[in-house]
Amino acid sequence: MFRVKLPTSCQATYDLNAEYVVASGTTCATVLTQAIFREGCKSVAAGVNVMDLRKGINMAVDAVISDLKSRALMISTPEEITQVATISANGEREIGELLARAMEKVGKEGVITVADGNTMDNELEVVEGMKLARGYISPYFVTDSKTQKCELENPLILIHEKKISDMNALVRVLELAVKRNRPLLIVAEDVESEPLTMLIINKHRAGLKVCAVKAPGFGDNRRANLEDLAILTGGEVTVSLDDTLILHGGGDKKLIEERCEQLRTAVEKSTAVFDKEKAQERLSKLSGGVAVFKVGGASEAEVGERKDRVTDALNATRAAVEEGIVPGTFLCLLLKAPTYTIASNAGADGTLVLGKLLEQDDLNFGYDAATGQYVDMVKAGIIDPVKVIRTALVDAASVSLLLTTTEAAIVDAQGVKNPLKNRMPNMDAMPY
Repeated sequence: MFRVKLPTSCQATYDLNAEYVVASGTTCATVLTQAIFREGCKSVAAGVNVMDLRKGINMAVDAVISDLKSRALMISTPEEITQVATISANGEREIGELLARAMEKVGKEGVITVADGNTMDNELEVVEGMKLARGYISPYFVTDSKTQKCELENPLILIHEKKISDMNALVRVLELAVKRNRPLLIVAEDVESEPLTMLIINKHRAGLKVCAVKAPGFGDNRRANLEDLAILTGGEVTVSLDDTLILHGGGDKKLIEERCEQLRTAVEKSTAVFDKEKAQERLSKLSGGVAVFKVGGASEAEVGERKDRVTDALNATRAAVEEGIVPGTFLCLLLKAPTYTIASNAGADGTLVLGKLLEQDDLNFGYDAATGQYVDMVKAGIIDPVKVIRTALVDAASVSLLLTTTEAAIVDAQGVKNPLKNRMPNMDAMPY
């Protein structure tokens, strides 16, 4: 909510679902949990029925979420995404611009990963095409000894979901590659020694450009990946020791779009986290590729700190793009606890700040705790992703209701020795 060390979109670590869903809003969720629990205990002590209290809190949460969604400002342009990402990265414009560029390249559904860089500067690598997490089976397939990579231009691609163990099964494929004067890429579960030897001999003696790669994944996931590859196909293939990159796919665009639509449906309907992640990963590979944000720094500690900041900024930006944003001051009109806490932590009188904000009709009017001034929150760039607030509120209500309706808890006693310790008799003294 405020541009301070702990904003409403607070990026902290706490074992709440808010951290899992959006990697943000966890401190806000903790503050709300304490406030709801405290007021809930007062109501129970005054004689309010606990079940009625539960219904009332759930109704209030639904009302707040409904109001949030109705007033959300959707963002879509690169400049808007850059602004949100910059704010989420504590004002680092460079990070904001790189995240916006990555999202523009791979799309809202694309995968953006954060990795350690090898230089002082942040870098963005966009893999346009499909990247398989498997490299060549044998180093004898290498075509560039300097880079230790095998590069194939406009290859034929043989996809087989099982092991290739019969040498004769490859003869017709090799003849076709020679006839068309095109390289050959083989993707299979595995290639056993006899057919593998034949491929290597044909490469070195006959000059055939060929490479064999093990199919990534296992079970149904492997089959699905191979089907995606078959639809995409490729015009340029680069195979290294660890991975295979297929660029400029030459597949039927209509079939690719139909496949993407199937995967979007699978992402929406899947209830298993693993299946959902795999479907999302496959969708990103087909729809836009994968962007890798390489975090640079002078030391390992600096890279680690900046990497955490970039990860939080990425997740907050995704949340903003997905469900929109609201001005940072907006939350105080619906939920007073975060406003009061942040203002107090910044050294101001939380009650006075809250009272002044509640008197205003302008939803953009708010208090910048970093400067101690009342400003237009949107113009000042102080905003909250709706998804962050929503997730924090839902989790806070859930945890506080659990605590309110709990009559007793079993915990480990502090400072009490285990009464059973040293109760076992000395084995040496046991009679035989």
